Amino acid sequence: MAHSHCHGHDHDHSDAEETGIQYNLYQKIDKENLECLNETVEGSGKSVFKPWDKRLDRENFVESDADEELLFNIPFTGNVKLKGIKITAEDSDTHPAKLRLFKNKPNMTFDDVTMEPDQVFELQKDSEGVLEYSPKIVTFSSVSHLTMHFPTNFGADTTKIYYIGLKGEWTPGHRHGVTICTYEVRPNLDDHKLKNLDSVSRQIE
Repeated sequence: MAHSHCHGHDHDHSDAEETGIQYNLYQKIDKENLECLNETVEGSGKSVFKPWDKRLDRENFVESDADEELLFNIPFTGNVKLKGIKITAEDSDTHPAKLRLFKNKPNMTFDDVTMEPDQVFELQKDSEGVLEYSPKIVTFSSVSHLTMHFPTNFGADTTKIYYIGLKGEWTPGHRHGVTICTYEVRPNLDDHKLKNLDSVSRQIE
């Protein structure tokens, strides 16, 4: 019995480690160009994209300024297949109540958020990072830029977020078009010569 109990404990521990490994897309964010609009402290929005084991860290957080809205423009260093999102905040009215996602629309502002989002989540209060929101795989299978818009919270004047976790698969960005059109040149020239010869022989006849 003792052995089976021990095995169960190890299993739980490995599950937590596995979740931490899966939520590693923060490493694939172009932090230099990551942008958070309406943050009280400049640059604080970048601090919520951190390792899984730091999700309960209360020292680094972002808080909205003029009202309850926050807007994140998140460029990735390659292409991402987004599979999961976790939001950790206070168990209070400052917790965001809704998340609107936009795919591959860089440099969005609050003027742009009136457009139809690619997906909307009604959020529940989560101070432990236990809830996971699942983006539509078909829609978010090739994401180079993700915009996250938090339009409302549960009634407070400002919104506060401690952790945003992103789970998925990352692949390097591809560069096309370098050698595709070169090998066709020679056959086209040959065709051209043949046509010219053909027209000359017809004229002689």
